[in-house]
Amino acid sequence: MARVERAQRGGHSGVSIEDVAAAAGVSTATVSRAVRGLPRVSPATREKILGIAESLGYVASSSASGLATGRTKTIGVLAPFVSRWFFSKAIEGADRELHARQYNLSLFNLGGHGSHRERLFSKTMVYKQIDALLVLCMALTHEEIEHLQKIDIPLVVVGGHVEECPYIGIDDYAAAATAVRHLIGLGHTDIALLHGDDETDLNFDVPRVRIQAFQDVMREARLPVRPEWDEWGDFTVRSGQEAFRRLWARSGPKPTAIFCASDEMAMGVIFEANKAGVQVPEQLSVIGIDDHDFAEAMGLTTVGQQPDEQAELATKMLLDELDGIAGAVQSTVAPHRLIVRRTTAPSHRRPEPSA
Repeated sequence: MARVERAQRGGHSGVSIEDVAAAAGVSTATVSRAVRGLPRVSPATREKILGIAESLGYVASSSASGLATGRTKTIGVLAPFVSRWFFSKAIEGADRELHARQYNLSLFNLGGHGSHRERLFSKTMVYKQIDALLVLCMALTHEEIEHLQKIDIPLVVVGGHVEECPYIGIDDYAAAATAVRHLIGLGHTDIALLHGDDETDLNFDVPRVRIQAFQDVMREARLPVRPEWDEWGDFTVRSGQEAFRRLWARSGPKPTAIFCASDEMAMGVIFEANKAGVQVPEQLSVIGIDDHDFAEAMGLTTVGQQPDEQAELATKMLLDELDGIAGAVQSTVAPHRLIVRRTTAPSHRRPEPSA
């Protein structure tokens, strides 16, 4: 008991992982691996580091038994939001795999804002001492990646490409292109875009990729990309409703189809179209991306993905890496598929004769 109490007091005395590394003559990464029981540290080096850590009063884990048992058996999940469908499904998938392998989940929720990211990366993750980190749909800065490499924890990103990091997710460009080609294949030439454009500093890359796919496919089909039909939302139902209202309030011709960069925004469009007396799909075809839990009930045509399976696979990779399977964490492209339901139909508008 005396050992635990001394270590707990030391955890608040300002002793850092750098102090332990300096005293032991090793890197901070080696200290991190040693105190958490991770592979690739010799027994002699581990014993030396644990002895120095105890004598200095350094606590590597939020649990009092951290130095005695090494690992915390906890995986961190970093999410920009928890209320939106993709993130809640991904957390569900991660927790499923963690539960099966008797690990805990520690959630770091940024709440849509990155204002406390610096403290999160420099303090919280070290003090909570997670064994690995799963990042959901957000980019990491070079400095944040360097910090995570410094404490040497396995890392994987789910839901979008991130430079310098392994990631698991659908090919967002191909998924968006599939949706737009479906509308063009139905004869639509007047197609609006409702893209995602989060007003946060989370460096979310997915919206840009889906916008690029829409523009490229339209140009390949020699169809106009009309600036007045370019609308944005934040991947929520409400933003889809607001985008539809803005689009329909403008004078001039109206589109016969809308490509929405998420199902939730597509649902908002459909709700508001019904209020305005615009029939879907007779007057307006609507397609989304995701295959949200409500998509089937609404008859929404979409390009489906399974974020829970993506996160479950990513979590399995992290745990396998912790179990000493070298190279377990690898970038992987997850499948997507076109699911045709009731919200898309052939266009009945005749193309305007060329001048």
